[in-house]
Amino acid sequence: MLLALALTLMSNSAALRAESPQPADPACITMNTKNVPLATRKSPLDSLALTAAGSRIKVCYGRPSLRGRHMLGGQAVPYGKLWRTGANEPTMIHTSGPISIAGIKVAAGSYSLYTVPGPAQWEVIVNRSITQWGEESNYTAAVKAQEVGRAKLKPEALDQPVETFTIKAEPTGQSPALVLEWEKTRLRIPLGK
Repeated sequence: MLLALALTLMSNSAALRAESPQPADPACITMNTKNVPLATRKSPLDSLALTAAGSRIKVCYGRPSLRGRHMLGGQAVPYGKLWRTGANEPTMIHTSGPISIAGIKVAAGSYSLYTVPGPAQWEVIVNRSITQWGEESNYTAAVKAQEVGRAKLKPEALDQPVETFTIKAEPTGQSPALVLEWEKTRLRIPLGK
C-alpha cells in the first residue's frame, strides 16, 4: 500500500514539473499604507485583468465615489488639470507584452495612467514612473520626464450617472478598450498592438 502511494505521489509530482510555468500575475502596488491603511480608505482598491493584442494586462486603480459631490469639472477634479485617474495611488497598467494605449506604444512592463479631463476632450498620459503617490502635486518634473506619451480622446455622455469610478474592459471586434466611467462621463481608451 505504501509503495502504491509513493508511486502515485511521484507520478503526480512529475506531471506537475512537466507543465510549463506561468508568469505571475502582477500584484497591485500599494503605497503609503502606514499612513493610509487599505482597510480604512474611503476609495477601495480594485483591479481588472484582460488580454489584448496577445498580451495579458492588469489594471489597478482606486475607486472614489461621488457621495453627493460634483467631481469631473468640479473642485476635486477640475477640467484642464492633471488627475491620477482614480484615488490614492495613480492608476497602474501592467502588461506582459508590447501594446498600445490610446495609440501610445509601450513595451512589456508597468506604467501609471494619468488624464487631463475636459468637457469635450481628455488627454491620456502614460508614464513609466509607478512609485509616486497619486496626488497630482507629486507629478514632479522628474516624474513628467518619464512620460511615454500623451493622446487626446473624446469623452461620451452617459444617460445615467455612475456613483463609483469604474474601469472596465470592452471588447469591440478586433479593438479592445479600457472604459472609464464616472458621474455622467464615459471615456474609451483603445488598446492595440
